[in-house]
Amino acid sequence: MILHTTVCGKRNHNQLNVKFADIPGLADIKARLIDSVKQNHIAHAQLFLGKPGALNLPLALAYATYLHCENKGENDCCGTCAACSKNLKYIHPDTSFVFPFRSIPKSEEADQVKAETLKLWRSFLLNQPFDDLTGWINQYEGEDKPASISVETSREIIRTLSLKSFESKYKVMLIWQPELMHQSAANGILKILEEPPANTFFLLVSNAAERLLPTVLSRTQLVQVPLLTDDELGAYLEQKFSVKEERKQEIMQLADGNLNLAIKLTSSEDDHYSDKFADWMRSCFKRDYGKLVAFADDFHDLDKLNQRNLFLYGLGLMRETLLHHSGAEAISRAKSGELKFVKDFSKVMNVDKIASVNSLISGAHYHLERNGSAKMIFLDLSLQIANVLNPN
Repeated sequence: MILHTTVCGKRNHNQLNVKFADIPGLADIKARLIDSVKQNHIAHAQLFLGKPGALNLPLALAYATYLHCENKGENDCCGTCAACSKNLKYIHPDTSFVFPFRSIPKSEEADQVKAETLKLWRSFLLNQPFDDLTGWINQYEGEDKPASISVETSREIIRTLSLKSFESKYKVMLIWQPELMHQSAANGILKILEEPPANTFFLLVSNAAERLLPTVLSRTQLVQVPLLTDDELGAYLEQKFSVKEERKQEIMQLADGNLNLAIKLTSSEDDHYSDKFADWMRSCFKRDYGKLVAFADDFHDLDKLNQRNLFLYGLGLMRETLLHHSGAEAISRAKSGELKFVKDFSKVMNVDKIASVNSLISGAHYHLERNGSAKMIFLDLSLQIANVLNPN
């Protein structure tokens, strides 16, 4: 679906601007993007690529705002001119958005659906600028309907870019999650992607370059967006949220550079994942099946976020265990009581066992994300881990 941001809407005090200054870290990338505009060396098609949780979408949004800004500053848009005012509400007529959406059946009025989706999309960007594809799908309640970018969208892109700009010197076409574009749609934009009209720029924002057509990759300039460092993430949490130091350290380890996840963790209760995980591993090692069944019941009662986070924490602990087992404690992130468990755990583990447990937790996380039975997933995982830790 392609949306043209031309309708104004009300803004509440909880909504966020996304300028370069609002995005933590990534100073070098911001500077390169700004310099490309100052030097008038703007690539006609750029691929903002990052792992899930990277801030490539906010970065592309801030870049689009800077492109249109009428009073560009040294390090950011002015934030106050007419162009900035519209861009920061995502209603600038020369910025168009393409993003995955469910298919629209013939029984629905397509224009009405698009109008409603436009409101949802703006709300998503204003209120959750660091969120991900799952957050967007939940925004329009499309959990059970696969999201994609349709063939018709490629035709709309060509029609849109054939028009002259309304207000700005530039036209911007931002395509979010292009890896979800139908292959025919991707093929349909290759020519205009390679030779767009003058002063027209494509900003592709992707989390999976391996799923993009090679012909699309070859037509774009790569902007690699890394996850945040612990220092960058910690500084943002200190600035924006009131969390205790111990909780901040736990969030940083769980989030592993993913700002979206870190923000969600700040609103969840302190669940002491270290204690839960340690007790779980001890029960697996002892083959205490009664306790493992009880753990499965408790896991089932957790909300989806905390279920996911326990697995993510476990994956992090496997990394720490491998570091200590290999004598690489200098780069360990384990703290206090967690460190004692890692040291003890590493004594009964070897590289093969660590790799096996890591693979098992990753597989369980995969099935949990696809709405498998939480209780069955956890119990099966526990039994398999028990076999790895203490084989008969």
